[in-house]
Amino acid sequence: MTLTDKQLTHYHQHGYVLVPGLIDPDRLAAYNERFEAFATGVLPTVEAMKVMRDVMVVKGAVTPATPLHGVNKLANFEADPALYAYAREPRLVAAVQRIAGDALYTISTNIFNKPPGLDGRHPLHQDLRYFRLRPADQIVAAWTAIDPATRESGCLAVIPGSHRGELRTHADPDWDFVNAGFFAAGDIDIEHRKHVEMQPGDTLLFHPLLIHGSGSNRSDRFRRAISTHYANAACESPNRDWRIGKQARPLG
Repeated sequence: MTLTDKQLTHYHQHGYVLVPGLIDPDRLAAYNERFEAFATGVLPTVEAMKVMRDVMVVKGAVTPATPLHGVNKLANFEADPALYAYAREPRLVAAVQRIAGDALYTISTNIFNKPPGLDGRHPLHQDLRYFRLRPADQIVAAWTAIDPATRESGCLAVIPGSHRGELRTHADPDWDFVNAGFFAAGDIDIEHRKHVEMQPGDTLLFHPLLIHGSGSNRSDRFRRAISTHYANAACESPNRDWRIGKQARPLG
């Protein structure tokens, strides 16, 4: 499976494309089970992996009902073969290759956990703020819903066409509770925001300059997603003497 010409055109015009049912349910269940084992301490983290606690729990504003209710995300799962299998999913890789070329590396991996009862918002931002690599057109984000992602549960929102702009200045949003590493892009017209509701296995591919974020989970269930960023092997950092970098993993 790869992207159709129509899907590829949508990506280039709008900065994103939604691919329904890209990841099979049994694969999602395996990734979810593995995440829960790391998040609850049943399995010890490996290498650079981090289980990040929600800011409301850290500050004592909320007492989590379970250990999973206190986790914001699991970052850097490249060293765990069971989770890293997501980044190697053949249909996912084929779709990304249609955009960014055949020689791919992964440059970040995350599982986002949005528990019910917490603020959990992710301000509108551009992912290129986190990467030194260029050109931006050869970097692609993949974000796959593990649970239903709806307006109520805090689905992603995007501003179509914003990938054609520049990398904006980012700063801390003026909120009472902001999770670590979450920054907001400045000067955004939210009237053009589009909410992207997704079912488990649906995957959003998007440009690193696309402005996007997510709201609070107002449902009574978790909203989880697994994600990675890919970069073409030709990408370079203008401020470093290495190309892809130490954290990157080749897919070949």
